[in-house]
Amino acid sequence: MDEIDVPSHFLCPISMELMRDPVTISTGITYDRENIERWLFSCNNNNTTCPATKQVLSSKEVTPNHTLRRLIQAWCTLNASHGIERIPTPKPPIDKSQIVKLLNKAKEFPNMHHNCLRRLRSIAFESESNKRCLEAVGGVVEFLAASIMDEDGHNIEIAVEILSILKISETHLRNLINNDGGEFVGALMQVLRVGNYQSRASTTMLLKSVFEVADPNQMITIKRDFFREIVCVLQDQISQQASKAALKLLVELCPWGRNRIKAVEGGAVLVVIELLIETLERRVCELLLVVLDQLCGCAEGRAELSKHAAGLAVVSKKILRVSHMATDRAVRILSSVCRFSATSRVLQEMLQVGVVSKLCLVLQVDSSLKTKERAREILILHSRVWKNSSCIPAHLLSSYPSS
Repeated sequence: MDEIDVPSHFLCPISMELMRDPVTISTGITYDRENIERWLFSCNNNNTTCPATKQVLSSKEVTPNHTLRRLIQAWCTLNASHGIERIPTPKPPIDKSQIVKLLNKAKEFPNMHHNCLRRLRSIAFESESNKRCLEAVGGVVEFLAASIMDEDGHNIEIAVEILSILKISETHLRNLINNDGGEFVGALMQVLRVGNYQSRASTTMLLKSVFEVADPNQMITIKRDFFREIVCVLQDQISQQASKAALKLLVELCPWGRNRIKAVEGGAVLVVIELLIETLERRVCELLLVVLDQLCGCAEGRAELSKHAAGLAVVSKKILRVSHMATDRAVRILSSVCRFSATSRVLQEMLQVGVVSKLCLVLQVDSSLKTKERAREILILHSRVWKNSSCIPAHLLSSYPSS
């Protein structure tokens, strides 16, 4: 392909690769279906503009460009001797009637339930437009939720996988968590306990979506075992997507009731510290520090952090190395420890591992006023122990606040 001059109008403007399923949007520009649907539907900001012209789209509908696709296929055939394979004729997108027919078949013939689920999974992963179609058909979410509460493990895994990639409305999510006296969440817990890596990852992402719309009573009553299973997802490092979902779930749940303590008892502090030692990715590091900050809002969390041989050191190390947000969170964590759990051993360790020096550095460099103020308060609070220590380099000791 590199040695052949491909006509420019055969290339997708997004990927600059040969189009396999060209479709035209409302601005008249043609793109490969997979790329433009990802642009329109998968982005966080849900794009409503044309990637090439930046014009606002009058509609998100795409129209197959059959003429261009046939020209591309003919060109591929002419260049077969150069190793160019002919692109296959794409399958037409699924329509609602086909999905309704599948659901009805599963209800009418229980022995077809598993095959229908597999077909729904195939449809969901085929294209973004297929996912949008599944989301628009009434009864799909309910069918998948019922499958999760089934006793068939294979059906549960498939149903969880499908639900985790659909954009489910808040109404549907609330119905899932409110109905059946918590049976749905209980079924997901079982998947976390005994499922394979893929199903546990999908379940974690689904639970994150569910608890984003849950009411406070539902979050307060979560059991300790739930946190233990979420911590296991983090510990196993199934995937970065699953880890981020688990961290966001902890961020959502920890402020409520005794959830901080439950998470600490589930081993969250130890796992978060170990991940902080290993993690280089900025967003994951920020999330880990947010979770640790919340866990240090209780005495049990601060005790676990102080007990870990690398706990205070790794928090200090993240200051001024990741982002302004990470620096702020790390200083907040140290502030919690210094204000409420500052034993003689802890204060000496902070000197020895460089925490005090790092706080002095925060006062010298570009960081937020709030972060500087918090660092200054910590240093003043324990100035009797720290101020004249030989552990603090002279160039940093000069910025130690006097009062």
